[in-house]
Amino acid sequence: MEVVKNLDVEKYMGRWYEIASFPSRNQPKDGVNTRATYTLNQDGTVHVLNETWSGGKRGSIEGTAYKVDPKSDEAKLKVKFYIPPFLPIIPIVGDYWVLYIDDDYQYALIGQPSKKCLWVSSLNHIYCCC
Repeated sequence: MEVVKNLDVEKYMGRWYEIASFPSRNQPKDGVNTRATYTLNQDGTVHVLNETWSGGKRGSIEGTAYKVDPKSDEAKLKVKFYIPPFLPIIPIVGDYWVLYIDDDYQYALIGQPSKKCLWVSSLNHIYCCC
């Protein structure tokens, strides 16, 4: 799979709303208004806050994203979450590959090398599929 080269990480920061997806097994099947908020940490990693609403309740999980190979120009990242979040002892690590980003950094296509998950996201725009 081809990934974005020379991703401007600072420009990528913000709140991204899920437009469509082949969700991971960790996402609720009835989840709506799913979003991810990315904030740059001082050490160059990215703080990740994933949120979705399911059954009328907000669910969230926080983690950290980092480049797989810091010397590479490819947008291949790993995301590490801890389960349960209040007792960070069991890390869950997943691939986060930026497959496409438009020139204005408003739309992104995110995938994994397994090709089992795919997300289409929009920065700062909520799309309703009702």
